[in-house]
Amino acid sequence: MSGLPASLDPENVVVELVTGRNDDSSLLDVCKHVKNMGYKIALEDRRLKPSWDDFIPYVDLLKVNSNHDNLDFFGKNVNRFIDSNVQLIADKVETQESFRIFRDMGFDYFQGYFFARPMSVSTKNLPTSKLTLVELIGASSSESFDVESINSVIEHDVGLSYMLLRFINNPMINKRYKITSLRHALNYMGEVEIKKFIALLALANLSDSKPLELLHLSLVRGRFCDLVGTEKNIGSNPPTAFLVGLFSMLDALLDQEMESLVEKLPLVDEVKEALCGGQNDLSMYLMLVKAFESGNWLKVIRISKILELDQKLLHSLFNEAILWGNGVRRSISPHFPAAKV
Repeated sequence: MSGLPASLDPENVVVELVTGRNDDSSLLDVCKHVKNMGYKIALEDRRLKPSWDDFIPYVDLLKVNSNHDNLDFFGKNVNRFIDSNVQLIADKVETQESFRIFRDMGFDYFQGYFFARPMSVSTKNLPTSKLTLVELIGASSSESFDVESINSVIEHDVGLSYMLLRFINNPMINKRYKITSLRHALNYMGEVEIKKFIALLALANLSDSKPLELLHLSLVRGRFCDLVGTEKNIGSNPPTAFLVGLFSMLDALLDQEMESLVEKLPLVDEVKEALCGGQNDLSMYLMLVKAFESGNWLKVIRISKILELDQKLLHSLFNEAILWGNGVRRSISPHFPAAKV
């Protein structure tokens, strides 16, 4: 194995190695070499060979196919890896059932189609308990802003009040002042930013029974689309670019078809059109963030040319969106790990 670029920081880079291309002894030598350079190692195992004793001291993460045919092997060995401080990654997670099985088994991370677009399974109505959240979504997408009405909705729900203040006082958002109320936040942050957080608040509560990863993906999409919209000077009141990204996973979060959902939600027409697959500027931002998520770099190049935006800038915006999403996610769940400083 040739040397890794000196510009890479071992503190921020994980080297992924794949089994099945070399014999075990050759791969073990590579693991030792990379580990001695200070990098963490993620080993992708395609064969589930039992010869793990030699590898475990050098491997930080083990990535395996979540095929249910492998469940017996995992059931017998998962504690062995956990006891050795090897974090487990389930790949090709296609259904919520698979996600739950491997989560309950002790896996740490998950990859797969399920986290991009789970299948909608019903056309049920929104429960009555969620109707106040629809009011918040309407407020976030309106040009006008009735602070008294919104304040009344939030103040009468302790959970909403608590979460809004957690969001707004997150260090990723607000590093200077302690915000104590919606009115205080409005004076400090301005109407447009408050609309974004009201939309975020509504989404977080609508998705309270779904894996947190789906909400995290929505956060990153919302922030990225918002940043792209700022670069394109499309206007920010209402924050349509942010709303398109943030609500792009609504069908997966609520197990309903997107077309059915947008009919029930008080969103502006251009946001509805983009969410339902129509063609406008906002849908282009959504296609772009999905291309980043899947690593479809040819599509990223093509869309960046259409939008007349520099590719390096777009990569920077996507990284910024991930950091923002991580920070806001920690407001929702104390279990999300903090980044190393």
